[in-house]
Amino acid sequence: MGQSQASRMRPPLSQQSSPGEGLPTERSRQWTRSRRVLIAVLLCGLLLGSPVLWVYIFRNCGPPLSFCFAAHCETPVCLDLMARYLASGNSNVDPCTDFFSFVCEKANGTSNSFQALTEENKSQLWRLLETPGSWHLGSGEEKAFQFYNSCMDIDAIEAEGVGPLQQIIEEFCLSSSKLGGWHISGNWTSLDFNRTLRLLMSQYGHFPFFRAYLQPHPTPPHTPVIQIDQPEFDILLQKEQEQKIYAQILREQLTYLNRLGTLLGGDPQKVQQHTAWFISFASRLFQFLRPPEQQEAQDKLFHVVTIDELQEMAPAIDWLSCLQATFTPMSLSPAQTLVVRDLDYLRNMSQLVEEELLANRDLVQSYMILGLVDTLSPALDSKFREARRELRQKLWELKERPPLPAYPRWMKCVEDTGDFFEPTLAALFVREAFGPSIQSAAMELFAEIKDAVIVRLKKLSWISEGTLKEALNKLTKLQVEMGAPKLSLKPDLAKEEYSDIQLGPSFLQSFLSCVRSLQGRNVRHFLQPFPYHRWKGSPWGVNAYYSVSDHVVVFPAGLLQPPFFHPGYPRYGPFSEGEAVNFGAAGSIMAHELLRIFYQLLLPGGCPACDTHVLQEALLCLERHYAAFPSPNMSPFNGSHTLLENAGDIGGLAIAFQAYSKSIVEHHGEMTLPNQDLSPYQLFFRSYAQVMCRELSSQDPQDTYSPPSLRIHGPLSNTPEFAKHFYCPRGTLLNPSARCKLW
Repeated sequence: MGQSQASRMRPPLSQQSSPGEGLPTERSRQWTRSRRVLIAVLLCGLLLGSPVLWVYIFRNCGPPLSFCFAAHCETPVCLDLMARYLASGNSNVDPCTDFFSFVCEKANGTSNSFQALTEENKSQLWRLLETPGSWHLGSGEEKAFQFYNSCMDIDAIEAEGVGPLQQIIEEFCLSSSKLGGWHISGNWTSLDFNRTLRLLMSQYGHFPFFRAYLQPHPTPPHTPVIQIDQPEFDILLQKEQEQKIYAQILREQLTYLNRLGTLLGGDPQKVQQHTAWFISFASRLFQFLRPPEQQEAQDKLFHVVTIDELQEMAPAIDWLSCLQATFTPMSLSPAQTLVVRDLDYLRNMSQLVEEELLANRDLVQSYMILGLVDTLSPALDSKFREARRELRQKLWELKERPPLPAYPRWMKCVEDTGDFFEPTLAALFVREAFGPSIQSAAMELFAEIKDAVIVRLKKLSWISEGTLKEALNKLTKLQVEMGAPKLSLKPDLAKEEYSDIQLGPSFLQSFLSCVRSLQGRNVRHFLQPFPYHRWKGSPWGVNAYYSVSDHVVVFPAGLLQPPFFHPGYPRYGPFSEGEAVNFGAAGSIMAHELLRIFYQLLLPGGCPACDTHVLQEALLCLERHYAAFPSPNMSPFNGSHTLLENAGDIGGLAIAFQAYSKSIVEHHGEMTLPNQDLSPYQLFFRSYAQVMCRELSSQDPQDTYSPPSLRIHGPLSNTPEFAKHFYCPRGTLLNPSARCKLW
């Protein structure tokens, strides 16, 4: 108790050091230096290892960790995309067992992604046509807006009634385009059969017994040639699965035709007689048709004949005069070469027409006129349009299909205006929806996809050195067109294109003037030297394609729209264009179209210099891979017809993912969508699948594409990165034990 404060602060005697022990020894100095070096090494290792660790975590993280490392894109376009995804998929479904439902379940039964985008593009055109004051229009372009406005003027069309059509049918004048009436109305002049047919083809664009059109020749050098094809039976439908309801279908069609005849003022008894004969005659013509698969099996997809030879084989038609009138200003002769798609049909059709002209000339006339009325019904008043709509609705109900979607008047008017005035609408649509910045971003995406294709080709195990060199040369020479045809965007084109269009006084007359103008325009375009590729669709359409004859790949502006493409979608870095959505959706489409260039290599004998054993093993693996999936709705489909497109789907996804992975590494990090709980890589696969969403209906046996669920599950299950980023257990549907290596 008597210890001092100092003695309490000192250590016990046994712990006190001698004066010499407080000095550092050589051993302690070495230990201190070693400890400092070790700490420095650990700190350096931590500093160097942390970025690697974070990159690894970022590239492999999934929900819920994804939001720790990826910022959310909350711009209007991203929020719109998020709303689309939430409205389409079902996040409660296990993505490893049914990614189709995970992405598309809520959209099933409504419309497919391409159809929905098509309708959105038409809506955009509608808004543009409703606001002409916001555009500077030339004299030619104004006609497009005038036609659209007259199409939308329902009151004026109702006031015109059936008068304009009756005038065309019943008035007879050799120097005009009148048809000479018909027996149904009692006012009929028995005209020469071929004169009436010639007028229908050349003045009204109606082909009652066959179709005739200008298209590139099926074989190189693909020069334009007149082609004769089977007619389109718009009213009469007959398929094997419809045999049980065939009688009901005929009754509905007969009721519809009776309404048309009555609306045109025909005597009810005569109308019934003529419409019953119409159904009988059309049925006999229909029996002559050969399905394309039968023609293919007989190796007779087309025949090359002269007009003179066709005249001998099908003499009921005056081929030279009818074709000359239709394809003016072409100069035709009996030696003119034609491509005929179904020669047997034309022979049988000609014989039947000759027989009926001898026995029932007035009924043959009625057959042609009724077909014309049906074709023109959308341009007539509401009674005709309603009759047509009711027929379509009843046929759909008989076939137990979902209800017909609404088809408002504005949509029909937009479609017709687009057909007749495509250059004007192309310029408006591109100006509004595919400006320079969007086009530049799309071209950059295509360049990255093309580079990935080149890398992929060089790694193919089955391709020979010579074939690889040819393939790379093809890619070098490939042309790409995006947005719209080059000539469509020239301001002076509209004035030249529409100079022969006369609008008014009735809408029907305006419509027919546009029909004649378009038909003549198409002929002139084929006859004139043309330095550019002729597009197969409109710029606001959604179908990309590869043209073998011109070696060009086309991506219309209508395809490169949300939700398939937008420069503002989740992206990495403020100046990059490597968005998960764009690569997954538009990028996979681009890659698929590029692979079409090499489809020939996959066909038997298409690559004799290649390692055919390895190639055939890969193709057999692909067939087995798709055959292992359950068929949707238990509907059978022929997998042999889908092999090439399956290869395109699998290769397109793999190439797009390769390009995306390269970009995301180069640009370090990316944004994602809010409320989606998806990492950027998962968003890539989600966007790919979104493109394939459509109704799970019965599959056409001749469809070259697999059902939508297989177009999603087939490629994803063959992509190991999908299973990796969605953490799919081994052995689940989308993480199989074996995969195919084709591309």
